Amino acid sequence: MRDGSVDPRRRVPRTDTLLADPRLAAAVATLGRDRVKAAVVHAQERARRGEIAPDEVRDAALAGLPAPGPRTVLNATGVVLHTNLGRAPLSPTAVAAVAAATGHTDVELDLRTGRRARRGRDALDALAAAVPAAAAVHVVNNGAAALVLAATALAAGREIVVSRGELVEIGDGFRLPDLLESTGARLREVGTTNRTTLDDYAAAVGPQTGFVLKVHPSNFQITGFTSATPVRQLATLDVPVVADIGSGLLAPDPLLPDEPDAAGTLRAGAALVTASGDKLLGGPQAGLLLGDVTLVERLRRHPLARALRVDKLTLAALAATLHRPDTPTRTALHADPAALRRRVELLRDRLGADGRKAEVVPAVAVVGGGGAPGVELDSWALSLPERYAEPLRTGDQPVLGRVVRGRLLLDLRCVPVDADEAVLAAVLRVPGDD
Repeated sequence: MRDGSVDPRRRVPRTDTLLADPRLAAAVATLGRDRVKAAVVHAQERARRGEIAPDEVRDAALAGLPAPGPRTVLNATGVVLHTNLGRAPLSPTAVAAVAAATGHTDVELDLRTGRRARRGRDALDALAAAVPAAAAVHVVNNGAAALVLAATALAAGREIVVSRGELVEIGDGFRLPDLLESTGARLREVGTTNRTTLDDYAAAVGPQTGFVLKVHPSNFQITGFTSATPVRQLATLDVPVVADIGSGLLAPDPLLPDEPDAAGTLRAGAALVTASGDKLLGGPQAGLLLGDVTLVERLRRHPLARALRVDKLTLAALAATLHRPDTPTRTALHADPAALRRRVELLRDRLGADGRKAEVVPAVAVVGGGGAPGVELDSWALSLPERYAEPLRTGDQPVLGRVVRGRLLLDLRCVPVDADEAVLAAVLRVPGDD
């Protein structure tokens, strides 16, 4: 050019130079060269159009990279089973089992004989041992699938008798009546929204009844003038009782006195219990089926069972969870409030040393995830200005809290103790007050 200046477009970094940058090279290892190169080319084109300066191309390319997959989030919401965060986090033992199962495994092979073996026998044996009241067990890919398989195998073309007060919506707009009717079963609704008696069920049972369904309303409560018929009474009817307990509690927990458990429900007379694996059990997403040998075998041999089969990774995680039930979910549920307060106070003090103003406040945590809706857990939280919420949520290490009356509360109940330093570092990365 006549004034001796260099055309800015000539200052745009070369593609090979950018791809050699350590951060972009690291991205190639997880995203692949083509996806990273596309982000680089897009950033270069922006610079040539004058939208960004040439020295900003590298950062623009990094910012334009797609997420490599689900990001690890530190759950500081105080919701133990947060559905939007994937419900139960796996234990280190389960994570190690999943990693071991990523290659070839003996999932369906007896190494001693070299012959085919029962699929997932370790997980099934562990589930049977955890619930001795179950004469037989089976596992499918989620809780809704367990109920769909039961309805298809036992009541297609027949009737399912269910209380009107238990026709729940299970999330994301999916409703139990629609789910059950999709199997070809007909619903025979009995009782009213708030009261259903044994006589209501008895009057509806007949030759067309496939089974009586008992659904635990695990994501809401009805209080006041109410009554429901327990499984023990329903078991006196001359038809099978299928009980969907939902949350996956296998044995009683004193912390959750109103939450039905699989063992107690079977002892009360249920022929079949369905539950989820990724809730109070603290394991992977799975649908658990426990109960009568004849019924479980009928479900296991149904053609639909093949479509609902769980993969080897789920089976590995489930077995590990059942063998070692000291899961992050259990740890969070039974966390000592005094210990939580000390952890929060330490964070406050260290932030104070950096000139950050934070408070320690009492908080109320909940079970979440469609379990124990009436249970409140005493807890403690770090209180910060609301402006921290977005940068913490979108930072290099996302930290999710909850905003209450203009303050961001970070409840450490569901945050592993060894992640407190990560929470502190994330807060310190947010620009402080002037």
